[in-house]
Amino acid sequence: MFEVDFLALLARDVLRERAAELIAEACAWSVGLSDQPHLLRRGGRLVATGVTMGVRAASGLPLSGEEDGRLELGDARPGSFQDALNALAPDGTVHAERFDAEVVEPFALATCVLAAERARQTRRAEWRDLLDDLGEDGGDLVDVVRAGEWEAPLRIDADHLVLAALGDVPLIAVEAEGLPLSLVRAAEAVTRTAAVPEPGPVPDGDLAGSLFLAEAALREAGVPVPVPPEEAERLLGALLAEGLLLEDVPAVLAHLPVQPATAREIDAIVAAAGLGW
Repeated sequence: MFEVDFLALLARDVLRERAAELIAEACAWSVGLSDQPHLLRRGGRLVATGVTMGVRAASGLPLSGEEDGRLELGDARPGSFQDALNALAPDGTVHAERFDAEVVEPFALATCVLAAERARQTRRAEWRDLLDDLGEDGGDLVDVVRAGEWEAPLRIDADHLVLAALGDVPLIAVEAEGLPLSLVRAAEAVTRTAAVPEPGPVPDGDLAGSLFLAEAALREAGVPVPVPPEEAERLLGALLAEGLLLEDVPAVLAHLPVQPATAREIDAIVAAAGLGW
């Protein structure tokens, strides 16, 4: 329908406006990839070749293999950023999986939210029609974006932008370009961590067991720490998937590196689902 499509088009426009920012974020994310071990799969097992990805890239040797790589990343120039994305990571996936989760997905969501904010301010009649169509009140723009399902197709556009700009560029050159912003991001992370209160002592053995599961879930979720509010849903899902009972979640949150707003967001998610603690 027109009311839904206009925001999809607007989101693409905003993405094009933010293309330089997206490329900068991709470069910053790449810093450290060359220090990762180069891995191959032999007999179903991951085997280190004994050199880093950077050493292999500098020699012009391929980083990825045909069996494990993603099809859309195939035929990459050896040693390029695209080749590095398609290389095996220590967990058996390819580095592109982490890139999507840590860069493309949050950037696409933020871009859709910016587009929704622009639509709310400049195209008010169409915005009201869109909310009626989706059955949303517009109070939470993230909810509106997810209801309209604009985020997923925008990820594809974002991936294409990154690959068009950086795909054939040598990995080492991409890392060098991203180093300044990477240092800024690292400093921001330290500042956020310093602002989070130290977890309190674990009072009993039952909570210690729950906390062990919670910390494992946090690592598996792959979310930034301290966990921001926009990752609340992913964190809650990881905690429950790890075997924690819903009633145990409030207790362990006090001992995890989460922002205060994140804990409140998890409370809201549980309340909205009608589950309750």
